[in-house]
Amino acid sequence: MLSLDGNYFKNMFVCGANNLNINKTMINRLNVFPVPDGDTGSNMWLTMSVAVTAVKNSTEDDISVVSEKIAGALLRGARGNSGVILSLMFRGIAQGLKGVKAADAVTLAAAFGLGVEMAYKAVMKPTEGTMLTVARLSSEHLKKTAPECEGMESFFEQLTAKADEALKATPDMLPVLKQANVVDAGGMGLLVIYRGMLHYLINGTMIEAAEANDTYEEINEADFSFVETEDIKFGYCTEFFINKDKNKDERLPEFKTFLNDIGDSIVVVADDDIVKVHVHTNNPGRVIEEALTRGTLSKIKIENMREQHTQQLVISAAETKLPTPRKPYGIVAICAGEGLRGIFEDMGADTIVDGGQTMNPSTDDILNAVNATNSEVVFILPNNKNIIMSAKQTAELARDKRIEVIETKTVPQGIGAMLGFDADLTPEDNVASMNESVSMVSSGSVTYADRDSVYFEKEIKKGEFLALSEGNLVDVSPNRVETTVKLIMSMCENGAGLVTIYYGKDAPREETESLLEICRERLGEDIEVNIVYGGQPVYYYIISAE
Repeated sequence: MLSLDGNYFKNMFVCGANNLNINKTMINRLNVFPVPDGDTGSNMWLTMSVAVTAVKNSTEDDISVVSEKIAGALLRGARGNSGVILSLMFRGIAQGLKGVKAADAVTLAAAFGLGVEMAYKAVMKPTEGTMLTVARLSSEHLKKTAPECEGMESFFEQLTAKADEALKATPDMLPVLKQANVVDAGGMGLLVIYRGMLHYLINGTMIEAAEANDTYEEINEADFSFVETEDIKFGYCTEFFINKDKNKDERLPEFKTFLNDIGDSIVVVADDDIVKVHVHTNNPGRVIEEALTRGTLSKIKIENMREQHTQQLVISAAETKLPTPRKPYGIVAICAGEGLRGIFEDMGADTIVDGGQTMNPSTDDILNAVNATNSEVVFILPNNKNIIMSAKQTAELARDKRIEVIETKTVPQGIGAMLGFDADLTPEDNVASMNESVSMVSSGSVTYADRDSVYFEKEIKKGEFLALSEGNLVDVSPNRVETTVKLIMSMCENGAGLVTIYYGKDAPREETESLLEICRERLGEDIEVNIVYGGQPVYYYIISAE
């Protein structure tokens, strides 16, 4: 075969993904860089699987069209550092194949080179001895040899052989790999993909599990014992999408500099509609706040790598545990803020989805949370009116569980629903009980105006504080405490006996305590007033009256 068309390239890609899926556990056990979080194989496979879904039914013969579809899907499905780098490589390959119907060896070599170049540019501090090195050395070799290649088989045989050679050299380039007695996990993942592609090219069939294992010599499993948990410099793996806002400037160079000051393992890559961000940091909240100034966020994932390291040290014991039987009921709650998350967890919520105002999770995010909840029936608490539709779509997609969406529009309503839940009731009675509890809660919030506007003939100036009750504007003023007090007084006019003030991450503690004293004095002894840390963004205070 002298050139590669779109249909054959698609099948090779799918075969490479299959090979990765078969070998992802082996790759996970190699992982040791930058910390032993043990998920490189899984992240690369999850990234590839999104693209496989996007192209598996394609009958397109044009390699430029197929490669573009693969690149777009990979970016949106990218998981972890390794997944993002993989998506960047294929994005560069797609750019190199733009306008090409069938690629010969020279064209393909140039495209692979562009993919490597794009990956290196996106990584703030490229480290040699990683999958970047494996990709670069094999690509550089192809540029030299492609003019003499007799066809595609020769091209991919050389690609695989050079990648294998480069992979074996990674421990000599990166001391942490030599210390752990392993090769680089991401580099191994890349080699696995290349070998799967070559398999299809030679045999015309998808790779099978038995064949996959025959292609690898015995490998070492990473020795994690030399890494102390407290030695991990940046503890939180943080990744998300910034959804581009035409009214905002992403200022990516400035953003990369900001990330570089508070973290490492930084990858920032932009597409037409989104910016994919990956960083390891000790301050994920600061990263999220800074990113919000550049657009809305989605697919937010924050993982504690120190906890992962501790778990990895006892992974053998964990792997022998028997699967946990399903329980009758589970609850998925959606909220933003460390304090609110803790409240829902303490009340018995099984899974928390990060989201709320300005950060609405997708149907897929909620579905993943539902699937992670080990129960026959799952109650979803959206806790925001803009999330209810996504939650309802989840109910249509979940196949093996009964989904009940309690249409909570606010966090106080969600907490009320939790109080109405009773594990001894039937699903129907629980829906009724939770909805009844929701109806007994009044909700309010205090935020700020981000621009000048007019609302029902009321002039609002940028920076003024807004008091909202059940979505209606109660008061506007430049004094946050006065506005909040006025809101609470209005919410108590209908006979409330308990008021809870959930204060956000931007509400000063001293101000909150002063607010508490003012409210207790004005409301008297008949109404109990409490403050609780919510840690929520956007809203200084969320008020519950019942």
